[in-house]
Parts: sequence; C-alpha cells; structure tokens
Amino acid sequence: MNYISSNKNPAIKVLKSLKDKRHREAKNMYFIEGIRFVQEALKENVKIDKIFVSEKLEYTNGGKEMLKTIDKTKKDCFTLPHKLFKEISDTDSPQGILAQIEMQKYSLDTMLYKDNFFVVLDSIQDPGNMGTIIRTADAAGATGLILSRGCVDIYNPKVLRSTMGSIFHIPIYSSNDILKDLNYLKDKKIKLCASHLEGKKPYYSLDNVSNIAVIIGNEAKGISDDIKNISNSLVKIPMVGRAESLNASVAAGLLMFEIMRKRMQI
Repeated sequence: MNYISSNKNPAIKVLKSLKDKRHREAKNMYFIEGIRFVQEALKENVKIDKIFVSEKLEYTNGGKEMLKTIDKTKKDCFTLPHKLFKEISDTDSPQGILAQIEMQKYSLDTMLYKDNFFVVLDSIQDPGNMGTIIRTADAAGATGLILSRGCVDIYNPKVLRSTMGSIFHIPIYSSNDILKDLNYLKDKKIKLCASHLEGKKPYYSLDNVSNIAVIIGNEAKGISDDIKNISNSLVKIPMVGRAESLNASVAAGLLMFEIMRKRMQI
C-alpha cells in the first residue's frame, strides 16, 4: 500500500471534499466507511476508486482479515496515520477503513421489468428515514426506488450508514421531473398507489399488487397535491391510538411488506 502522511495530499483533499454534496456530484464520487460496508462493496463488485486504511486497522476486530482481503484486490490502497484518518472520517469512532466509490446512475427505462414493484419517495428529507426505506425496500424485494428532487441526497454519509449496504443491492433513480416520470409509469400500465390521510381504504385492502408503484410522502407534509391527483389509488394506515401520524420509514415498511406478502401469494 502507498503511504500518505499529509492532509495536503491531493487524494486526501478529494476525499475530504466528498463530504459536500456539490463536490460529490461534480466528481461523481462518494465514500463509505467501516469493515462490513467495504466488504459488501467488494462483494457486490461496485466501482471502487480508492481504499484508505488507518494504521490501526489491524488492531480492530476483523481488521487483519480485512487487510488480507484488500491485499487480494487490485484497487488503489493507501495507509494513513490514525490521526489523519480520524480527520477525514465522518464517524466519532472510525474502524479504520473507507472506500471512495463511483456513483452508479440509472435511467427509468433500465429499471422496468415485466412485473414492477417501485417505491416512490416524495421529498423524504431525513437521512435516517431515507436509509431505512432503502434498506427496507431491498428486504421487501422492490425492483427499484424513484426519488423526487426534494429528497435528501442518497450519498449523504448518514443515509449510506442507514442503508447497511442495501445501497448496492437495489437501483435508485433520482427524478428531475417526478410528475412526468409518474405519468410515464402510468403509460406503462404501472399503478400508482399513494399513502395518504384521505385514503378511503386501508393499505391491507390492496387487491392487485402486480405492476405497482407505492408512493411515500414527506415526513411533515405527505405527498404533494399534484402527485395525489394523478395517483390511481390512495390508501391509509389505520391507527387506534392518539398519535397523529407514523414515522415515514415505518409507514413505508408497512406498505412494502404488505405488497411483498401479497406478491408472494400470486
């Protein structure tokens, strides 16, 4: 491995800049941290540009095995003093390894299958919610996620940590015009089912879950009126307690797993 000791090194400057969304988009790069996360990236064969390792990694639980794994790859690898590694890390107690990765872009057409199960997110802004929804969509067998422009950046480090590696398992499309793209799905005979307080039917009453896109709205405002108006159906999640609403990721999980359950019965 190459050794870097200065925070003025060009590779370190690039890596540090990726904490900012503008620089991530300009360079088409992001970074992930942690032994399990990097192992998942290596297993999924994503486009890893560089790997950075702290001198203390070998003393971390699982660190020696990780170093052996890295040695078998042909990736550009760099060793850093732990003080410098902590400077570039986005966590309080870093394990000592991170990877710089090239973003994977998808188009809506490449995500279409014969029988689709999309999760559409309208202005989900909380990083924890976004990461949890991505992870849950992966677990529920969704064929892809579609994000409106108001959503939090999926390459935000907090989002990435919350996905627990699912960011590599499911295609995600960031829409520049969500209404246009949703109408395109309708033209492809994909039903738009939105979670909404005005829904007349409970979510578990859905009777046709093939070729479906379930829509989850913003944590505070729900889905926009424009999206509500073009949806084929509105469903609600019944509540008997005094809470006014559910967390967005919890609501998304209930809908996704109900759709998964019914799709498994088809």
